[in-house]
Parts: sequence; C-alpha cells; structure tokens
Amino acid sequence: MNEKNETMVTFFILNGLLDIPQLQVLIFLLVLLIYLISLGGNMSILLLVCLDSQLHTPMYFFLCNLSIVNMTSTTVTLHRILVIFVTENNVVSFNDCMAQVYFFGWLCGNELILLTIMSYDRYVAICKPLHYSTVMNSKVYVGLAIFCWSFSLLQILPAMGILSRFSCYTSIKMNHFFCDIIGVMYLSCDDTSILELLIFTQGGLLSVFTPFLLTFISYSFIIATIMRIKTSTGRSKAFYTCSSHLTVVTLHYASLVCQYFTPIGLIKSSKFLSLLNTAVIPMLNPFIYSLKNKDVKSALQRKLEYFMINF
Repeated sequence: MNEKNETMVTFFILNGLLDIPQLQVLIFLLVLLIYLISLGGNMSILLLVCLDSQLHTPMYFFLCNLSIVNMTSTTVTLHRILVIFVTENNVVSFNDCMAQVYFFGWLCGNELILLTIMSYDRYVAICKPLHYSTVMNSKVYVGLAIFCWSFSLLQILPAMGILSRFSCYTSIKMNHFFCDIIGVMYLSCDDTSILELLIFTQGGLLSVFTPFLLTFISYSFIIATIMRIKTSTGRSKAFYTCSSHLTVVTLHYASLVCQYFTPIGLIKSSKFLSLLNTAVIPMLNPFIYSLKNKDVKSALQRKLEYFMINF
C-alpha cells in the first residue's frame, strides 16, 4: 500500500530489533529468558504472599499488585517481540496496535501510582508506627488499590480517543518493538498538537511528575524521621524497612529519565532503554524485594522447609 495517504491504515510494520540481523538469535533468547524470569519471579512473590499468613499486611498486598502489573506489562510488550521472531511476521493490525498502546499506557500509569501508594505506606509505618494499623486498615489499602487500577484505567482514555481518530499517516513502518502512543503519534500527518498537549499535561505532569513529587515528599519525611532516631541500630532498622521500595523507585524513575530524555537521533539507544524499562526492571523487582527483605526470605525458607518435610 502507499505509505503516504489520507485513509485509515489497517496495519503497522514493527521494525523493532530486526534491524540488527547478526544478533537475532541472541536477542530472541535474551528476551525469552527475561520474560520467563520475570513471570517466574513475580508469580513466586504472589504465591508466597498468598500462602504465608505473616505476609498478609498492606505492604505485601501492594507488592502483589505490583507483581501483577509487572507480569501483565511484560506480557503486553515482550510477547510481540517473541511472536515476530518465531513467525518472522512483523505486521500488527491497527486494532491490535491500539489495544497495545492502551494497555501499555494503563499499566505504566498504574505502576507509578502504585509505587506512590507504597511510599505512603512506608511513610505511615516509619513516621507514625503507633497509628499504622489504624491508618492502613483493610478498607483503606483495598480502597487505594481499587483507586490505583481504576484511575489509571480511565486516565489514558482521552489520549486514546484522539489517537484512534487519526486517519493520515506518513508511514506504516514503526521503528520500535511494540506500539506506544508516542511512536504512533509521530507517524501521523494529522494535527497532533492537542494530543501532544494532553501527553505533556496529563501524561507528563499528572501521571509522572505528580507521583514522583508525592513519593519524594513521603521519603523526605521518612529520611527526616530516620535521622532523628538516636541509635545507629534503630536508624539501620528503620531504613531497612523501606530500602527495597526505595531501590525499585530509584531504578524505575532513573530508567524513565534515561529513556525519555534521550536525544531523538539516538533511536537504537532509545529502543534498548525502552527494553530496559519495560522488561529488565520488572524482572528485577521480585529479586530486589526478596534479597533485601528479611520477611520475604524468612517466609520463603519456611515454605521450602515445609515442602521438604511433607514431600
């Protein structure tokens, strides 16, 4: 079909990582390994929290939600790479592309809000420990989780409504390994000014900067409280309770900054940074929470001992 037209396209071609033919097998095996490790690690966290009653606390409830987001987001993005490598067909229909844009945007927004809620949970636990059970009761943390999923589900709809009505595209070839809203927008020859403004205000300020600011405020109070603890042992213990979450937050926002502040000319670097943000970090999250968390390690040890004794 003609790549410059004013009719609604029916498909896009994802070049993805296929422009590096000498590394095809290596990339496929690497992506498959990352995907399997991510699914296995996050599923293990889910099962462990469900099976161990000592982990039935707000923090681990939110961690389960984060694991679900990680498993779903990696499936949304990485499955397309694996399908392309196996079938050698890098064509994606317009409807499938729009669906991928929507679910990716929904899950990204969900993850940022969820990390913000988890930082508030750590703030209450460290700064108001005597009121923790009252403030973070079951109605509150379940309500926060429902808000997280529903708000992120709705906040992407206005942008999707505009994007889906675009009818003119300069090309059907997308230099990415999955469909995202910016990639599709840059291919359009329609007026994208309203969508760009919406991405900046709602996507940038509301969905990214606001969660970052709230997380920063929470940790400012946390650090100030920790510094007022008189004993070094007390300070270490208090900091340890939030170190896993702080590590995940730092990695996540650092990867976002690296990805979206990369010069436009560095396209290949941007794709690999996107792979880092959408695949590698979700894979690392369960290991960070496992290796840096005594409760998780103790629960894992208890369950392993139980299965060894009974089986």
